[in-house]
Amino acid sequence: MPLGTGAHSNIIGFIRLKLGVIIDRYELPYSIPGDCLLKPLDDESGYQPDIIVLDKGELSKEPRWQKESIITLGESVRLVVEVVSNNWQNDYLRKAGDYELMGIPEYWIVDYLGLGGRRFIGEPKSPTLSVYTMVDGEYEVRQFRGNDRVESVAFPELELTVQQIFEG
Repeated sequence: MPLGTGAHSNIIGFIRLKLGVIIDRYELPYSIPGDCLLKPLDDESGYQPDIIVLDKGELSKEPRWQKESIITLGESVRLVVEVVSNNWQNDYLRKAGDYELMGIPEYWIVDYLGLGGRRFIGEPKSPTLSVYTMVDGEYEVRQFRGNDRVESVAFPELELTVQQIFEG
């Protein structure tokens, strides 16, 4: 896969840094690995998320983690973040569906250019951060824009606006 733009990389780095500070400050039992593949047990392919936050207490149950840095169980994951690029359909359609089936409790789609389809981000299309949260086995979506403070179940202490994230 080709590298993202500088802005794309800056946003990933900014979010990773802010989440890491919260993990450290509150001594949360989470980790943010450098590389990781999300792969459902019965699937040949997988995803390498822009950011993944893992629950250290659940990693011992992962059958492939120690040898391959592969996550197969949704309960090992606290949060997945994808920053949208030109192939936005993957983030909104494929990944959201697969992450929901895996039971991943929280998934962010950071669409800093407003590339997503109208049915996902509305009309007129504008930069949007969508937070998918698992409720009774299905994702519910909340959207945040501009100076909205991002609300996260995994990181309730997070004090960031969408604009701060988009500026990276």
